[in-house]
Amino acid sequence: MTDIDQLCISTIRLLSVDAVSKANSGHPGAPLGMAPVAHALWQQMKFDPKNPHWANRDRFVLSNGHACALLYSLLHLYGFDMSIDDLKQFRQLNSKTPGHPETHEVPGVEVTTGPLGQGISNAVGLAIAQKQFAATYNKDDLALSDSFTYAFLGDGCLQEGVASEASSLAGHLQLNNLIAFWDDNHISIDGNTNCAFTENVTERYKAYGWHIIEIPHGDTDLGAVKDAIEEAKKVDKPTLVRLTTTIGFGSKQAGTGSVHGSPLKADDVKQLKEGMGFDPEKSFVVPTEVYEHYQKHVGENQKIYREWQARLETYKQKYPKEGAEVQRRLDNKLPENWADALPTYTPDDKPLATRKLSENVLNAILPIVPEIIGGSADLTGSNLTRGADSVDFQPPNTGLGDYSGRYIRYGVREHGMGAIMNGIAAYGANYKNYGGTFLNFVSYAAGAVRLAALSHLPVTWVATHDSIGLGEDGPTHQPIETLAWLRATPNISVWRPADGNEVSAAYKSAIESTSTPHVLALTRQNLPQLAGSSIEKASKGAYTIHAAENPDLIIVSSGSEVSISIDAAKKLAEANIKTSVVSVADFHTFDQQTRDYQLSVLPDGVPILSVEVLSTFGWSKYSHEQFGINRFGASGKADDLYKFFEFTPEGIADRGAKTVQFYKGKPILSPLNRAF
Repeated sequence: MTDIDQLCISTIRLLSVDAVSKANSGHPGAPLGMAPVAHALWQQMKFDPKNPHWANRDRFVLSNGHACALLYSLLHLYGFDMSIDDLKQFRQLNSKTPGHPETHEVPGVEVTTGPLGQGISNAVGLAIAQKQFAATYNKDDLALSDSFTYAFLGDGCLQEGVASEASSLAGHLQLNNLIAFWDDNHISIDGNTNCAFTENVTERYKAYGWHIIEIPHGDTDLGAVKDAIEEAKKVDKPTLVRLTTTIGFGSKQAGTGSVHGSPLKADDVKQLKEGMGFDPEKSFVVPTEVYEHYQKHVGENQKIYREWQARLETYKQKYPKEGAEVQRRLDNKLPENWADALPTYTPDDKPLATRKLSENVLNAILPIVPEIIGGSADLTGSNLTRGADSVDFQPPNTGLGDYSGRYIRYGVREHGMGAIMNGIAAYGANYKNYGGTFLNFVSYAAGAVRLAALSHLPVTWVATHDSIGLGEDGPTHQPIETLAWLRATPNISVWRPADGNEVSAAYKSAIESTSTPHVLALTRQNLPQLAGSSIEKASKGAYTIHAAENPDLIIVSSGSEVSISIDAAKKLAEANIKTSVVSVADFHTFDQQTRDYQLSVLPDGVPILSVEVLSTFGWSKYSHEQFGINRFGASGKADDLYKFFEFTPEGIADRGAKTVQFYKGKPILSPLNRAF
């Protein structure tokens, strides 16, 4: 280790300690322990702070996101848009330095991490996206994509199941562009890991199909980090580097759990600075030679960036078709008029399950939107998520597909799939990726779904078997509360389409989204194509699909219950109760419409009844009375279940009539009209 290396490492350590101390909040231990490997790794990475979204940059993921003071220090030292003042605002309101890394808030942060295990799983997605992009567009004489994904992870990440799911798939896919550094410091919040985590991690990862490298002296052996990277780049599998470090290196609490999540005491900070040759009375100090050392590497990278730009221009001239497509994707634009390919339907078209209608959409748009890739968690034949002519994304040596394939076999790994999808979306290149499972099992991936919304990642969940309509599999598979919690999550668009036109509208919304994840809740059972539906109308989130003049009642419904509600409205009309039906395909989209439009759909003066074969929770924002299922389902044929729970034209009409009678003569405000 040279003198400048030691000075750089000490600077990283002390910037991180100062940020945590000033905030009086945070995690100083991991930054102190991992500063040497961070210094050594970033000197090997390819990136340009002035062009942080460069498509061919190496990606860095801090899966142990509590160590974010380390990442923020690196971003500052390398010249990203991260000032000393930003470091001084660590963990303060509206700062660029939140308590865990957030990709849409902090320049240079690739993915939002914090919940352990998510980051390393995102890294698998980033590596998949790079492999697929490279295999699709690289030419023998011109390679546009040859970057790597690096990740730091800790003992906590390795204990989370989502990391195991994603790592297992990464090994199968032979993602040799993924290099992870495990901070093996034997400490978690509860103390020494020997209290709960004594498995042989390296043997587990060998079993997954990973290459293993061990660095026993991670506090000092910088050369080993460089050697490990060079070795990892030569193998045909992902690499896990086991890096033994001392948490809280140099502090009085080094090697103990007490340095994990609490700021150092003032006397400890003082002795730490003195021991590293810094003035203990000064904070946030960066020696000039440290800036100069890091800017030298930045300068080298900027030359590589300019060479890549020139290569892209040569590529566009030599391969004009592919070049135009690459440029369009890098500009985050969709193919012109792509939505014209979306299928449309009339009532004369035959009834189909919305999962089948979803397959029709995919078959129509996959050939013309190459950035759409997707897969399923071992439910391809049930989700109907594989396009007719799709090639699987697989290592070529398996004979199962190749890396240009656009269909991903996720296996029975819903949570891993969700976190990997987030990584694919975070890669850029305009990827529009989807994953299929049963709606009920999106719950298995709740952590990843929430992070997609928080991170503004436009992933799409194709969530079939959306209700008791799936039938005989019973309550273990029948979602009841799932849409309620999804709809309650900020920045998620949850579509439950009623027919083919609404399915097309849902996909149009999902593919055009740049910052909002989508969940498409789709039926197993066939539904009729409805009069009055259209892509345009459904694209407002909710609309009147069956109109009565001066209605006595409005029924609001979604998905498979819309057609039943229309039949109920016809029965009510026979009893002189004029009834309109509103299809509420997506709460999130409807909430974004103008108040005038919303009140034209759900006006004052009319009682409103909601109908959905799921939890009634949340429907009070659009209705005065709610008809749903606030218990778990039952095992039986779909038709029998609908009759048992009284989701029939007669059962809905009966509740509609009671609603009208109850509100008769009473002043009625639309549920949309509130004080604030």
